[in-house]
Amino acid sequence: MRFELQLALRFLREGRTQSALIVGGVMVGVAVIVFISALVTGLQTNTFRRTLGAQAHIVSKPIEPAARVQSAPSDSAIAVVQTAPRKLRSIENWQQVIAAYEAVAGVVAVSPLASGAAIALRGEGRNAVTIFGVDLARYDRIVDLSDKLVAGTLRLEPGDVLVGTELAKDLGATVGDRISLTTGTSSANSERFQISGTLDLGNRDLSRRAVYLPLHTAQNMLELPGGVTSIETRIRDVFTANEVAAKLARITPLTVESWMVTNGSLLSALSAQSASTAIIRVFVSIVVMLGIASVLVVAVVQKTREIGILRAMGASRGQMTRVFLLQGALVGFVGSALGAALAALLVFAFGVFVRGPDGGVLFPIDLTAQLLIVACAAATVCGTLAAIAPARRAARLDPAQAMRA
Repeated sequence: MRFELQLALRFLREGRTQSALIVGGVMVGVAVIVFISALVTGLQTNTFRRTLGAQAHIVSKPIEPAARVQSAPSDSAIAVVQTAPRKLRSIENWQQVIAAYEAVAGVVAVSPLASGAAIALRGEGRNAVTIFGVDLARYDRIVDLSDKLVAGTLRLEPGDVLVGTELAKDLGATVGDRISLTTGTSSANSERFQISGTLDLGNRDLSRRAVYLPLHTAQNMLELPGGVTSIETRIRDVFTANEVAAKLARITPLTVESWMVTNGSLLSALSAQSASTAIIRVFVSIVVMLGIASVLVVAVVQKTREIGILRAMGASRGQMTRVFLLQGALVGFVGSALGAALAALLVFAFGVFVRGPDGGVLFPIDLTAQLLIVACAAATVCGTLAAIAPARRAARLDPAQAMRA
């Protein structure tokens, strides 16, 4: 093998221009594949974080009552559809439901939630909001509020609220200030609270309307004595949400929806994005392989006489085959190593020059060692495969005819 390696390196050095061009082509191809892969992965991770970071993977709610259709008068062709009163429906036996859900394989955390519309008031400020009554210890395992805390303390004692950063700005409030929340016309539905912390929920609209308060307080304000409006579930593998939701639906007579149903358009967009990235990888890999193969075919033609002499001196067909396979592997490996370095430079440049509206990093790109190793290994294998046809051609050359070429 040492003889074959030395000969492969000599052939590459003698054709410096050709070798440099094909190594450069491999470098660019690998850099494109690695950079796009890292970019798409970072974008998808950021999208998942912003979309799923502030919501449960599976939500269970009471079944909505069906609308009643009244028969139309004899002289009318239109029936009248009456919906049920818009009073919040609640789950009364939520403790039993939570215990049953926690026993299902794949479920990581379950939490009750009492939510409804309200008005937040402070001075002249007035905002329509959604209040979320939560058991903080349980709910923090669903959406990781502690990771979203910007200021203050993650605390929900009686009289405390946690609010979104955008809502705090709209009301001109900071940690320690007091705001009023009202959910109806009576004084029983209105209370004053102290802001214990502000949260960046990753979504401006949600940060503008979210108010978190103790579960019992929300139950009183929303007139849900002992009940909750939904049960939030977090699972281990987000892509098995539909399967786990089907299991939960068989346990209780609730409407169970996974994030894959409520965010169907997002899932379709991410799938299309992944497919597009895969197509780009395949086409770039094909172009790189064709480039390596064409250069090695030319090398075989240029080295025909030398190959004939080597064969006449006792070099076997297997040795000549290995010489050109090694050339392909070396071109793939060196080009991929340089391509990985170029991809790292592109990722660095993206982080420095591409900025979001707020002047911060648009989204983080994680260039993992695993991605670089896989890219280098794949390029080396592609280079070796691309060299098979030229190598077989070199091995089949007749020594006598080759020396006369």
